[in-house]
Amino acid sequence: MKKALLLLMGAWALLTSAQQVTVTSSTTLLRGVEDAFYPCLNSAGDKLLYSDVDAHGLKMLNLTTQAVTIISDKNGAGFNAKWSSDGNVYYVTSAINPSDRLVYRTGMRYDMERKMSDVVLEAQHGAVHLETGTQGMAFNGTHRTFSTAPNRGLSVYTTGSEVVLNINGKESRYTPVESYAGYLWASVSPKGDKVAFFAAGKGIIVINLEGKVLAELGNYEMPCWYNNDYIVAQNASDDGYQFTSSQILLLKADGTFHHELTPKTSMTMQPSCGGGKIVYTTIDGKLTMITLDIKE
Repeated sequence: MKKALLLLMGAWALLTSAQQVTVTSSTTLLRGVEDAFYPCLNSAGDKLLYSDVDAHGLKMLNLTTQAVTIISDKNGAGFNAKWSSDGNVYYVTSAINPSDRLVYRTGMRYDMERKMSDVVLEAQHGAVHLETGTQGMAFNGTHRTFSTAPNRGLSVYTTGSEVVLNINGKESRYTPVESYAGYLWASVSPKGDKVAFFAAGKGIIVINLEGKVLAELGNYEMPCWYNNDYIVAQNASDDGYQFTSSQILLLKADGTFHHELTPKTSMTMQPSCGGGKIVYTTIDGKLTMITLDIKE
């Protein structure tokens, strides 16, 4: 038994040491002009959404021209904004209704050609979940919903402790692991064969399209697909009041490898991936974009 264990440990060491990760470029974005949080790269990696620390308003940085466009000045707009497959931007705003003092959320779409936003889901009280699909988008509200098309290809979102997967119009709900505090940050891999999400108390989980657990990657947050085999995530700790450390990690989606892209003391967080690039911010809102070379 001891010999078998040593052989297993040796095989693991060879597997992990065979992979080499190098940061090939590192660029500071916005050049200190303003603090930026909640970065979200488009799939091409040439445009970036961001907001302020309170997710008030939403802006877009063109990484080619460095031009900044104001998409919205509304509260909550920057918290979970997403790019659609057609290049438009979908986001949710929130406001307190003066008549009943309740929070109402509105689904918005920013049209890149017209350079303006439209209401696509009228304001309603309760949660509004943004569902990102390979061929369309949807807002799933407590009382009303909106979809760009009945068939959104492959799409996913989370509600409570459920992963809601929609494949060509057929919806399935899965609870692959127990998590009484719920799931967050679900996304489909680039090839559309698996889903990654965060389960509170468990960490990052990777499942197939039938809800079967493929890997548990560790108690990290905010997973985003770097490519079909690797995930970038945030590894943060706190003392119950404030962050004490935070770093960016590269994780292999099968759970066999992880690599520190930034040190724990860097207070780096909120990673986003697109077009072979990674953008993250710091606790004080300093954006950085990096590229990698991964040798296996």
